[in-house]
Amino acid sequence: MNIRIEQMKPVLGSTEQNLLKMVESIEKGIEAGDDIIVFPELALNGYMLEDIVFETAMRDVPEILLEKSKEISIIFGMAELGEEEYPYNTAYYLEDGKVIHKHRKVYLPDYGMFSEGRYFAAGEKIRAFDTKFGRMGMLICEDAWHQSAHYILAQDGAKYIFSVANAPAKLGVNKASVSAIWKALLKSSSISNGVFNIMANRAGVEDGVTFFGNSVVIDPTGEVVKEAGYFNEETLCCCINPCCIRRARTSAPVFKAEKLDLTIRELKRIQKNRFE
Repeated sequence: MNIRIEQMKPVLGSTEQNLLKMVESIEKGIEAGDDIIVFPELALNGYMLEDIVFETAMRDVPEILLEKSKEISIIFGMAELGEEEYPYNTAYYLEDGKVIHKHRKVYLPDYGMFSEGRYFAAGEKIRAFDTKFGRMGMLICEDAWHQSAHYILAQDGAKYIFSVANAPAKLGVNKASVSAIWKALLKSSSISNGVFNIMANRAGVEDGVTFFGNSVVIDPTGEVVKEAGYFNEETLCCCINPCCIRRARTSAPVFKAEKLDLTIRELKRIQKNRFE
């Protein structure tokens, strides 16, 4: 499976300009024979939307992306205007001219520089979905910091977990140190669940915030298959072998030994003790 990650720098609030840029990248992916192209979180809108979120949020996926998905599967993030007129931070998987799945960001950060809960509604579902390349799952940035989200997707049958992100660098912190935290999270998910983790982060500076890029592909043994550079726009192309999943789950059968019924039972006990 050939995956193409576009570590792009969206223009804040300019959906037309961002869409044009995405289409150009998609056409290059089609020409190269790639199977899936992945864009970052809110690729269509930019990140620091705040008061302009309603101006840029869209109810429907742009028709040109649906049309292009007949030739290459597309994962991307955008501000979605929901049926109850609230905006959501949403990731889409497009294939064969259709929306196969959409994931609304569940965990909206409201600490430090983040204030997503002020202008986005939170999603309420974490679910895997079927594609012609196998069963997959999607997470959006902060979602990926919750190991429970990875666990749910893997138990729901996902073998490939795509995380689209707008992960910022931190002032005074070495760029590799920030990226290392992300890699540690994704490596842990890959090893314990026997899955591929593919993370597409954005690049560039927006409203004074620098995003570190360093998009990465991690195999089911926790090894980095390929990674992009820091800060700048870049296209990362990677061929992954599904057989790696079988080999990893055989050599370290952690996923096979997982006791879902025990986990559910104990979580119900904790829920009862905590909330009753």
